[in-house]
Amino acid sequence: MTIYALSSGPGISGVAVIRISGKETSSIIRLLTGKAIPKPRVATLRNINKINTSEPIDEGLILWFPGPESYTGEDMAEIQVHGSKAVVDALHSSLSNIENCRLAEPGEFTKLAFQNGKIDLLKAESIADLISSETEIQRQQAIKTMNGKSAYQFNFLREKLLKILSHVEAKIDFPDEDLPNNILDQIKNSSDEVIIKIKKILDDQKVGERIREGFKIAILGPTNAGKSSLINYLSNRDVAIVSEIAGTTRDVIETHLNIDGYPVIISDTAGIRESKDEIEKKGIKLSLNRAEEADLKLVVVDAKILDFTDILKGLLDENAILVINKSDLLEKDIDPEIIKTNHVLISIKENKNIEELILKIKNNLKNKFISSDDILITRERHRQHLQQCLNHLNNFNQKKEIEDYDKAAEDLRLATRHLGMIVGKVDVEEILGSIFNDFCIGK
Repeated sequence: MTIYALSSGPGISGVAVIRISGKETSSIIRLLTGKAIPKPRVATLRNINKINTSEPIDEGLILWFPGPESYTGEDMAEIQVHGSKAVVDALHSSLSNIENCRLAEPGEFTKLAFQNGKIDLLKAESIADLISSETEIQRQQAIKTMNGKSAYQFNFLREKLLKILSHVEAKIDFPDEDLPNNILDQIKNSSDEVIIKIKKILDDQKVGERIREGFKIAILGPTNAGKSSLINYLSNRDVAIVSEIAGTTRDVIETHLNIDGYPVIISDTAGIRESKDEIEKKGIKLSLNRAEEADLKLVVVDAKILDFTDILKGLLDENAILVINKSDLLEKDIDPEIIKTNHVLISIKENKNIEELILKIKNNLKNKFISSDDILITRERHRQHLQQCLNHLNNFNQKKEIEDYDKAAEDLRLATRHLGMIVGKVDVEEILGSIFNDFCIGK
């Protein structure tokens, strides 16, 4: 089956790129142009016509990539035409009339590249991350993963485990033969090295996921403290409704920001107070749930009302900044106990000390994104496989000590399999759909 899709963004543009891949690609190019296939990887100007009527669609460039030296590993072509909806629709319509030629599914070109051995799973995922990157640090992380350092490290660890497995299986096949001491030492040292390395990768404070998904900041506090005004100020637009009526915000309101190149998701939440209103109570529950998930909490309170409930006190941990708003109305000194907390006095109305708050947020961001290792886990899928690998290695060590080699070998096989599933070195058909469905059509 030959597939096609618009690979450039939808909408009016100067140029649109339609990508075609499959064994019938060369025949399709001849049908569209009425001429022979251009030279490989040379942009060639051609008239592009409707297949059945030879009516001109547009004049554009043809790029021909014969397999296996192509992105997908199959015969592939890219057609560059003017980016109007009418031109793209006419070209799509012609392609759809060709037998065994259909519109590509999301991520199908990259899926073919993986299946044909052009890329591994980590690179496939990093391509999707690069396409969706919105900040500089997200772009840098995607490029770093694409360059293959993470894949190299995981493959290196996997090879170590396979070497250990070969020794253990030799012991199983020849039970009467004692393994030499140097081999036993090598098994112990290698398994310990892999365990230490995996623990180091897992102990990353989830930096990679924060970069990919966004640093989560929750704005919390009692009603009418200025939470919605703060999210509007930080977003530089009216994200939330601001009203003097208490309890205006009932649901969680999110906005995505770029703060000094760091991706941030800020959530405005319902005011925390005692309430008999069922809808408001659900909103408060959502607020507390969001507080648990947040990387940083901005606990906003009214400078005139500094009575802290047990719930508010519980929010003021090491990942929180106490934001005392309406400081322009303050008539007396703040309680020394409150001064001891990580706090900032602001007035959104008077635009006072907002920059100091933003600086505190930036410093918190920078500290959270610090990583001493180039190998970053960017998806929960990777983390789960590494944790499972670690669990099986610990089990392997226990069984090896009591010389239960049959069961030890099975733990080692499972550990190796989990490492392989990160880069796609095993049968991973069950996870391909979830990965490539995140891609846009045409990639």
